[in-house]
Parts: sequence; C-alpha cells; structure tokens
Amino acid sequence: MSTSRPFKNVLDESELEEIFSRSAGPGGQHVNKVSTRVTLRHLPTGLQVSVQQGRSQSGNRQRARALLAEMILQRKKERRDSEKQEREKKRRQKGIRPPKAKRRILESKRRRSETKARRRTRFSPGD
Repeated sequence: MSTSRPFKNVLDESELEEIFSRSAGPGGQHVNKVSTRVTLRHLPTGLQVSVQQGRSQSGNRQRARALLAEMILQRKKERRDSEKQEREKKRRQKGIRPPKAKRRILESKRRRSETKARRRTRFSPGD
C-alpha cells in the first residue's frame, strides 16, 4: 500500500473487519485459486463493502478502504446537512419577524379585509 492514503484519517484499523474470499468472473486460474475478493466492514456503522475488481488482494484492499472511507464521509456529510436543516427549520418556526415585515404583512391583511368588506356590503343577499 502507498503511504499517502486519503482515507487514513477517516478509518481506524481497529474498527475494521476484513474478510477475504475467492473472486468470481474473469481472471482464469488465478481468481479460482487465490482469495483476492475483499469484504470490508466498518464495525461502528455496520457499513460493508466488497471489492473483486482486480487480480491482486492488495489492490482490492486499497479500493475497498477508499470506497468505505468515501461512504463514511458521505454519511457524515448527510448527517451534518440534516442537522443544519433541522436547526434552520426550528429557527424559521420561531417566526420572529422584523417590525417592518410585520407592518407590511398587517397592511396587506387590512387591505384584503377592506376589499372583502366592500363585497359584502354591495351584494347582500335578500335585496
């Protein structure tokens, strides 16, 4: 493995479970004899990745780690985004409006009310 791993900060080796098995598909005798397929499981989250693209176990291990790190980062990003969205929703629900906005809303309601009141007086039933 190379020394510059972008997923090193994301993955803790003690939290990973690695399972090796025989690959399927093209590769001939090599994939039939050697356990090149890598299944990597992140124990805290339960996320699991299987990689069998390459003919070498080490290459598949690197790909599996990169893929798992990407999945974990994506999950963290989604969680942060949903928390931010929830905070924003609560902030909007509080409904504290600036005084100028309140005046504008009340003014539009008053105009609408006057319009409807004029309709009632002009066309009263029974006339």
